[in-house]
Amino acid sequence: MTNIRSYNIGSFSFGYQAIYQKRELTTEQHLQNRTTTKSFGTGKRENHDSSSFYRRKLFKTRASEETTETVSTLSSGVLDQVFAHSSENMSELPDNSVALMVTSPPYNVGKDYDLDLTLDEYLNLLERVLTETKRALMPGGRIAFNVANVGRKPYIPLNSFVAVMASRLGLLMRGEIIWVKGRGVSGSCAWGSWMSAGNPTLRDLHEYVLVFSKDRFDRPCKGRSTIDRDEFMRATTSVWEIPTESAKRVGHPAPFPVALVERLIQLYTFEGDVVLDPFMGSGSTAVAAKRLGRHFVGYEISQEYVDIIHKRLGQTDREFNGQSKQHVA
Repeated sequence: MTNIRSYNIGSFSFGYQAIYQKRELTTEQHLQNRTTTKSFGTGKRENHDSSSFYRRKLFKTRASEETTETVSTLSSGVLDQVFAHSSENMSELPDNSVALMVTSPPYNVGKDYDLDLTLDEYLNLLERVLTETKRALMPGGRIAFNVANVGRKPYIPLNSFVAVMASRLGLLMRGEIIWVKGRGVSGSCAWGSWMSAGNPTLRDLHEYVLVFSKDRFDRPCKGRSTIDRDEFMRATTSVWEIPTESAKRVGHPAPFPVALVERLIQLYTFEGDVVLDPFMGSGSTAVAAKRLGRHFVGYEISQEYVDIIHKRLGQTDREFNGQSKQHVA
């Protein structure tokens, strides 16, 4: 696998070192050739000096000046465990110990696992979990929060509420991924008026993955990345086309696609890092972490789904053992 920390230079000739080696420019010549933000139109992004852009009043948010590089470790009794209680209190996790939180919370829309909460109650629940997550994240740790907007009377933009909430908690927003779940090729349509301007209604074919980091934009610790060139190129675009999982096969009304979690883990973590899922559901995050050589910690209040998680993890172990035997043979 290609290490993403080096292939920007080795494969693409982007950045100062590659241009310097290729053209044998002096430092002074190199600085003269750097592009800057244009006041009209757009320019090239390679070797770009964006300092003037980020000095504008629009960007008042800064990484914390009080950030630490101290990282805590989890005990063996916590690693690769699913805790059967609410993630509003994740006392098992020390401060600054988790590299990535990936989750898809229940959307409070009437699925078998949902509570019937008011919008305020639901958002307060998410805020308590995000507060605990921030505490547990290491400096530069990331959050990848999958959320869908719901309803039509009115339309409730949960992605906007979560983005504002996380920013208020001091998390740094890094971007927004549009997860396209499928194409509108079937004959179905949304509720509303048919072929009339009376009350046409849009059908959502996408959800969002909101990405944040704690205190700083970079990861101060070192590690081995496992993402290859092509996957890195796909993962660093803002639109991802990944099909949904089969609810019947997994045994959960809305299973999170393992392929989606795997891409997030590959992009945002090093080998051996700890990945947290505070709403574990059917365990897709745990399965993806195990496949990719990461550790996981999860929280799930339903014992039925905890049992499904252990079943899926056992199947993942058997798949690995089968592959190992094939390699030995």
